[in-house]
Amino acid sequence: MADDADGRPSSKVARLIETCDFDETFGDELEALWTADGPQRKSLRNLADMFNRRLLEVALTEAGISTVDGEVANLYRLLTGDDVSSGMRMEARNRLERNGVDVDELDSDFVTYQAIRTYLTDYRDAEYEGTSGTDRVENVLDTIQRLRSRLDSVVQGSLDRLRSTEQLTLGEFRLFVDVDVLCEECGTQYGVVELLERGGCDCDDEP
Repeated sequence: MADDADGRPSSKVARLIETCDFDETFGDELEALWTADGPQRKSLRNLADMFNRRLLEVALTEAGISTVDGEVANLYRLLTGDDVSSGMRMEARNRLERNGVDVDELDSDFVTYQAIRTYLTDYRDAEYEGTSGTDRVENVLDTIQRLRSRLDSVVQGSLDRLRSTEQLTLGEFRLFVDVDVLCEECGTQYGVVELLERGGCDCDDEP
């Protein structure tokens, strides 16, 4: 890994914080949220989403696009969410491009949770006691998300082809790829991603 001018490992996250004129305390905030205890702590995936929403907000501001509360988060979901149809995603992209946002460049700037981890551990020398366990959960989450994305792509592409050849009647659609986990001990049911992110079912809450 190449070093920057200060001798620290190069970091895409650090470069974007500087070039996009983020608040100078943004890096400190990322580290504080990652190393916090209890419910205040944010996962690497949460921090990547937080970082990417900030990138989107900067791009909107530079393009002169004003937003209301919650609009940036919704646009980010439309651009990246697994539960968003191809039509809705394309509509969001076209809207941004018409207003002067280079969506392809924005996509390339979006960071993964691995980039956040590299920034925190290698660039900032941050440590978290539960890192090894957290890494295992993050790796499982990443595997599940990649499989969901692949399945979504295959099913959506197949439906589109069947529809275009008039072998299937289907209007504009949204595809949901969900895996739920039902705990037979406490009776709670969660999506597998939610279950991993919350750290388990409700068994620990049982009296």
